[in-house]
Amino acid sequence: MDKPKSTKLEVIIPAYRMHTQTFLSVLSGISEVDAKKRIDGRTNHIIWMAGNFVNVRYGIANILGLEETDPYNDLFYMGKTLDEQFQYPTLADLIASFHKISPKVYRSLLAVNDEQLSELFPIGMNIPFVTEDKLNFIGMCIGRQDYLGGQMALMRRILNYSSMSYGVDDKITY
Repeated sequence: MDKPKSTKLEVIIPAYRMHTQTFLSVLSGISEVDAKKRIDGRTNHIIWMAGNFVNVRYGIANILGLEETDPYNDLFYMGKTLDEQFQYPTLADLIASFHKISPKVYRSLLAVNDEQLSELFPIGMNIPFVTEDKLNFIGMCIGRQDYLGGQMALMRRILNYSSMSYGVDDKITY
């Protein structure tokens, strides 16, 4: 396993890499038609969940100093509410965007140091026990991706797809 410059990220790196595997696995075989389905008009669809997942990676990129812009930021930034009037990208588009940003973020996570991670990063959550710094923002992003992965896995089963695989593709190194 790659070793990050900051020991504070030693649990983040494997989680990030596992999220890469999970993201691709949970979307494997999902049709574009099914990816737009909602349950009783109340849930987000898989496209929205996948788009928000990718947008979170772009968020990490930005706080690490990468000048990358999510092409679908207007649809997903800060968990923007799903709007059926919007034209959402396809799963193929989101997966391509995911593969574009993810290795860059991974390299940046390996390179960031403790001083950079401790820089204040106001999120506006005003939670007394959470310091709003870059490290905690990255941690919250990891948590968000856990949540979205679970939601997509549940939707996968609801839509009558087999459970996602936890197999690992060794060729994906981010």
